Amino acid sequence: MLDFIYWNADPILFSLGPISVRWYGLMFAIGFTLGYWIVAKMFKHEGAPESWLGTLLIYVVVATIVGARLGHVFFYEWGYYSQHPAEILKIWEGGLASHGGTIAIIISLFLFSWFVSHKPASWVFDKIVIPIALVGGLIRLGNLMNSEIYGGVTDLPWGFVFVRNHETMPAHPTQIYEALCYFALFGLLMWMYWKKNAEERPWLITGIFFIGIFLPRFLIEYVKNVQVQSEYEMIAKYGMNMGQMLSIPFILIGVGLVIWAMTRPRVPFSFPNKFAEDLHKSRTTKR
Repeated sequence: MLDFIYWNADPILFSLGPISVRWYGLMFAIGFTLGYWIVAKMFKHEGAPESWLGTLLIYVVVATIVGARLGHVFFYEWGYYSQHPAEILKIWEGGLASHGGTIAIIISLFLFSWFVSHKPASWVFDKIVIPIALVGGLIRLGNLMNSEIYGGVTDLPWGFVFVRNHETMPAHPTQIYEALCYFALFGLLMWMYWKKNAEERPWLITGIFFIGIFLPRFLIEYVKNVQVQSEYEMIAKYGMNMGQMLSIPFILIGVGLVIWAMTRPRVPFSFPNKFAEDLHKSRTTKR
């Protein structure tokens, strides 16, 4: 008889009166904190203004939360939310879609490039996607602590019995599958940036990111449980669920970006390894 893992983690880390700190929220906070630190190191490495960091953080955080929520609403349960629009605001009740967050982040980074950095969009994309891979892995660990988004029944020895959900059969811990893929991608992208100067090939890191995030997502969906009832009809008709269909364009974009980056010469760049002087402060001082 196989020994499976009986999983009954409490999604709440601790409570202080009416306030509860959940593992899921903690993973978000850790991810954004580490992401800020990583991007700060990159900005300093390339001599970008330190003042851009706070602005970029606001763009990304707002885009992630709003985009992920609206992605779930429109892609997965529009039939329900179109009849109960006030429920859209109840983000604390769950319902976030990574594809929606990705689309919103893409839009926010283009806006950041146009209104703040005034640099080619590839400059910020090839940096921000690196910590996003880390955040993606941490969020999946948060899903594990919530005993959600797991797979179908398996007889593999690492199957998890999700006791909190009253499951009695072991299931694929797809949260761990995805987390491991995303952490591996994060390590690869860090190596490309810091050891191989891949940022000298605009869009290469971003292309690898799209492939490394959405190809595993596409494949793992085959062993993951259906998240909303409306997907059963889609699977019967197309052989794929919504998550897989939304992943295909990102995979193709990633392949296209890699080909584009590798067929063009490197863009030489000097690395001053210090924050550039804030232009606004400089002008203010001169006055």
